[in-house]
Amino acid sequence: MGAQLRVYRRRMRSVKATKKITKAMELISASRIVKAKQRVSASTPYANELTRAVSAVASYSSTIHPLTTASENPIRAAILIISADRGMAGAYSNNVIKEGEQLAALLRERGLQTTSYLVGRKAVNYYRFRNRAVVGSWTGFSDNPTYENAKEVADAIIKAFIADAQTDVNGVDEIHIVFTEFKSMLTQNALAKRMLPLEVVETDAPIPSGLLPMYEFEPNSGVVLNALLPRYIEARVFNAMLQSAASEHAARRRAMKSATDNADDLIKSLTRLANAARQAEITQEISEIVGGADALASASAGSE
Repeated sequence: MGAQLRVYRRRMRSVKATKKITKAMELISASRIVKAKQRVSASTPYANELTRAVSAVASYSSTIHPLTTASENPIRAAILIISADRGMAGAYSNNVIKEGEQLAALLRERGLQTTSYLVGRKAVNYYRFRNRAVVGSWTGFSDNPTYENAKEVADAIIKAFIADAQTDVNGVDEIHIVFTEFKSMLTQNALAKRMLPLEVVETDAPIPSGLLPMYEFEPNSGVVLNALLPRYIEARVFNAMLQSAASEHAARRRAMKSATDNADDLIKSLTRLANAARQAEITQEISEIVGGADALASASAGSE
């Protein structure tokens, strides 16, 4: 009984130490998600307005631009997957990787080859473990991305898109992005969107009604597109990174809270078992004492 009691107490100490860690991580994620939500709220209007501007140029001009014109015979598509650098966030990274796998399967059904661009160590390790080729990877900033990080990623995918897919093995005809959209503290959805060729339907802004405005482009629409489209891609990639970061913090907070609650339940269960073992040990000791006393009394009575 004593050995069993020591086992229970050792497990309780271990669970209590783990509970301190999970509670600390829950509080850290809860504090960081506030700033992450503010950054998402601040970047989304800019990305939407930039989408409106690009939509206007693409819709109201006859300019043929490589970033807005789909290839007649596409042969290769790139997938940018944004995951987490660290774990302990529940199924956050698994969901976005799974969404990327489903997107890749759909693209292969269309007869397209796929190349991968990865953000976050979880996605990098997933592809490395399976010996899959990766064209570009970035790590170390998934929970706090900067615009410079987004620009580096955007420049790489734009360069691949501009390259001729027929002659360049790194050239692609389409760019797709897979990230986690932040809805609320409880809801985050893994999404896949086509970034290039440009689809001017990604903004959440309401569609204007009535007469549409007339636009004049100076010096011409081609120059305007050359200036706007790289910024559009950078803004969309940055917004996707910010939403993924907020989703990562929310998922980690929820996972750590669940782990802390489970630790509380386990401690209560172990406490009951330890009390039962201690009570059994006391009962056994009392029984042994009573039995010994009875034996001594019987021996004394017999000798008389």
